[in-house]
Order: sequence, then structure tokens, then C-alpha cells
Amino acid sequence: MTQPKTEPNPQRFPPRFTWGVATSSYQIEGAAHEDGRSPSIWDTFCATPGKVLNGENGDVACDHYHRLDTDLDLIQSMGVNAYRFSVAWPRIVPDGRGRTNQAGLDFYSRLVDGLLTRNITPWLTLYHWDLPQVLQDKGGWPARDTALALGDYADVVTTALGDRVKHWITINEPWVAAFLGYGNGIHAPGHTDLAESFAASHHLLLAHGLGVQAVRKNVPDAQVGITLNLAAAYPATDSEADKAAAWRQDGFANRWYLDPVFGQDYPQDFVELLGAASPQAQGLVLPGDLEMIGAKTDFLGVNMYTRSVVEDAPGEGFMNVRGLRPEGSEYTGFDWEVAPQSLTDLMLRLQKDYNPAAIYITENGATYPDTMNADGSVQDDARTRYFQQHVAAVGDAMAGGAKMAGYFAWSLMDNFEWAEGYDKRFGIVYVDFDTQVRTLKGSGQWYRDFVTRAQEGQLA
Repeated sequence: MTQPKTEPNPQRFPPRFTWGVATSSYQIEGAAHEDGRSPSIWDTFCATPGKVLNGENGDVACDHYHRLDTDLDLIQSMGVNAYRFSVAWPRIVPDGRGRTNQAGLDFYSRLVDGLLTRNITPWLTLYHWDLPQVLQDKGGWPARDTALALGDYADVVTTALGDRVKHWITINEPWVAAFLGYGNGIHAPGHTDLAESFAASHHLLLAHGLGVQAVRKNVPDAQVGITLNLAAAYPATDSEADKAAAWRQDGFANRWYLDPVFGQDYPQDFVELLGAASPQAQGLVLPGDLEMIGAKTDFLGVNMYTRSVVEDAPGEGFMNVRGLRPEGSEYTGFDWEVAPQSLTDLMLRLQKDYNPAAIYITENGATYPDTMNADGSVQDDARTRYFQQHVAAVGDAMAGGAKMAGYFAWSLMDNFEWAEGYDKRFGIVYVDFDTQVRTLKGSGQWYRDFVTRAQEGQLA
């Protein structure tokens, strides 16, 4: 695969381009038992032996809840014009539905005000995986009521913050929440049932539609969309069998979510592959659902990290697909292939097949085993190169006709990396979790300087 040149040109990006950094609530906030917050499925999962590396949890994480102003100053120092964060459902509606916890809303109100004071645009994600445990106890995402509860929760948050927040993401990565949570059990709540996972996928998408509805009602001047984790799927060879395997992989990871969000039905080939495990066979797709899911959005958020290279493999899982690890490629600490050209390919395909009004890269980044030097610096050259290549790939996609409108680096700082605990560091800011001291890494310095040049070039 031909890779884009390493150093992107800041002058390729338009004046209104959004440059940001991203985080999520459970990964950074801490204060898990303070100010009325109830347990989430991740609190429960972390407390279950053997589920999270080293038995770690998000009880403290980056202690962002208590270090809000310092962290907002840090974001401002990076020169970005946007910050993507998520709000914690258990902090705002501790019982899942019903009473609102004002202390929780007050925290996010302070966060939003702090961003605006610093001339940073808030991008709010309503759901980034921290479902209130009380709703999981009632069935979780495989239950339709959970989607309805998210609609109520979205109404609360949009009513409280919609006077200041004008960019809304409904659901982050429904594929992860559905399949890793309910299909293979790697993520909370740790279930391993294929039918459950696809029931969850439908209700997560329905929740997206209800979230869009709440934003339209309460913040009519807002922009709203969903964030999907997508990866271009390539066949290992030119054989028809491998091409068919790549199409099945695309159905699983990409089309299952893209098609209904953009006003189509679920992909029929994948419905047939699922058989009795499909939401259709389970009787879960009710009249009006697809219209709700396919409600018009203002942008598509894409979380992109790598690509898929697959071959046909009869007997390998329910899809008869095996993922390969191409030789000669560079790999991140998660053993994900560095494949920036696939970002360009994916964006052009999205524009051609779905024609979103705008595309934002809402997450992109890499984990490497960072260490602090004796002089207190963190030189993460591999991550810097990763960002350079992928920002260049965004520029290539834009030049090819994709309506690229923004890019958010994942992540602002090292944080709780879900089932991997604190072992995997994605941050462009290094966090010493013993002292909570933050140190801008080499990649963060590069990103800060590039964003500054990109914005200054438009002012010249």
C-alpha cells in the first residue's frame, strides 16, 4: 500500500477547518463515587476479577473532575479550536431515567463555560459507553427501553447545555458498545451472545435517532451527527473468495451502521448471514425505527485507527473471515497496522456511497510504550509520524473530493484504556498516574505547532 508523504502541508486546509483533541468521561474524569454519580457498567466490569488488566479501574483516572481548569488551560495551550468530550450518563441521571442530578450537570456547565471563555468550541458526545448499571440490570442495550431512556437523557442534557453547545454527537462507536460489550465480552458488560450483540446494535442506532430528535427539538441551531469506528476492508488476494470475505467484513464493521444511518435498510446480505441472530429475526425492528435511525444529520464522525486485511476462512467465526497481519508494515502498541492510505480510501468511499454533508475525523491516534527521559521530555517519534501521515491522508481525501471538515487527535492525554487499564498510552500529553503531572509529548508539540501554522496560514 502506497503511503502518503510524511509531513502534511498546513496550507491545504481551509479557514473553517476544525482542529481538536478528544477524550471521554470514564477514561479521564475519576470522581467515580462523588457528587451523586451512580455506578456505570464499567465500574462493575472493572470490579470483576480478570476483566481489566492489573485489576485497574477509572475511579481516579486522570482526576480531570478535580483538575478541570488546569486541563482546560492545557487544551488552550495546544492551539486547537475544538474539544470533544463526553458526558457521563450516571453523573447526570443516576437512576438511568427520572431525577436529574444537578451537581453532575453543573460540572459539565463549568466545563462548557471554561471552553467558551478560552475560545474553544465544545463538541459534546452524549454516550461514550458508560451506561448506568441500573439500566444494565434492566436489560442493557439488548432491551429497547434503554434506547428510550437515552432519548430522555438526551432531552435533559440538550435542555441544560444547548444554549451554549452547538455541536452534538449522539453515540460513540456503536459497533464497539454492541459487539465488544455483548458479543465477545472484551468490554463491559462482558456478555458473549451474538444475538444479544445485534439486538444491542439496533437499539444503539435507535438511541442515535432519539438523540438527534432531542437535539433538533431543544437546540434547533445545532449540528448533530453520530461517530462510527470504521476501517476499510481489503481482500488478502484478488480471489473471489477473499473479495467476498472483505465484503462480509465491511458489512460487519461498516455497512451495518452506515446504511441505516444514511436512510437505507440494514444490508440484506448481512441480515441473511446472521440468520436467527439478526434483529429482524428477533422481531426487534419495529415500524418507524428505520425512519428514526435515518433522520437527517449534519455530519458523520469517523474514528479511524487502522485497516482490515482479510481472507476467506470457512469455520472461522460466524463470518468465515480471518484477519491477517501484513508483513512489512509498521504496527502500533495495540498491534494495529499503520495504514494512513486506507484513511484516504475510506473517506472517498464514504463520500461516494453515502454523501454525508460533512465528515469529521473524531478520533485518530496510536498507542506506543512511552517513557519519560531523564530531562523530563517524552519523545514519541513513532506517534508523531503516525499523526503526520494521517493528517496528510485527510488532506489527500479532501483533495479527492471528500467533504472533510475537521480532525480530532486521540487522545488529549494518557488515560484509562478500557480493558487494557493504564498499560496503553494514546495521549499526546503524558500523564504520571501517581502524581497526575501532565507533560506534553513530542507528538503534542508537533500537533500544536502544525495546528498553529494551519490557522495562521489562513490569517496571513
